[in-house]
Amino acid sequence: MTRISMQAIILASGEGQRMRPLTTTTPKPLLKVGRKTFLEHIFASFPDEVTEVIVVTRYLGEQIRAYCSAQFMGRKVIYADGSPQGTAYSFLAGAEKLSGDRFLVVYGDEIPNRGDMVACLSYPLSVLCWNVENPQGHGVAVLRPDGTIAEIIEKPTDKNLRLLANGVMVLNKTILSCLPRRGPDGEFFLSDMLNDFVKKERVVAVKARRAIGGISTPADIARAEQLLRL
Repeated sequence: MTRISMQAIILASGEGQRMRPLTTTTPKPLLKVGRKTFLEHIFASFPDEVTEVIVVTRYLGEQIRAYCSAQFMGRKVIYADGSPQGTAYSFLAGAEKLSGDRFLVVYGDEIPNRGDMVACLSYPLSVLCWNVENPQGHGVAVLRPDGTIAEIIEKPTDKNLRLLANGVMVLNKTILSCLPRRGPDGEFFLSDMLNDFVKKERVVAVKARRAIGGISTPADIARAEQLLRL
């Protein structure tokens, strides 16, 4: 039996409503940025130690499962059913498939850089972060003097807090003891669990070398392609 060095969870269950009409018939992780889908960009960024990937699907999930099958870009792929209750419960569904204590989590609409991914994995626990001009609508990190994350604040009112913390995370199973909380809109977000997690563990904020930022709308795809020169 092949030894699993490390697993990664890709959260690919969302509807991508702000990306419509592109996501009317295609799940967001299968949209292309340049000539590659989001999933291709993510798999290409994984270091060699990531040998098994848990893909959490829900919206048009059958397309994702057919696209990746049981092997994709040289890695074993297994699947979990996401939840309509939000990213927290979709993550927990994927976490049921974990075999080790330490693992990687990536949102299915990210375009990570392999160098940034390697940097994240060089620490026991980490979150990839980057500076944004407008922090509103994001989860931002408040750091301790040693560079670890003290707190993650969702949708901050303080515009001086600009270090977005999202997208790529190296976690361990301590996060499973961080219970999901219902947000104002009724959803349960992984970011709330992550905020509890950083208060229990020493989680390093890794500054991104190449920050693309959130890709939420068709215009964001065009912006990302310009930044990446695709």
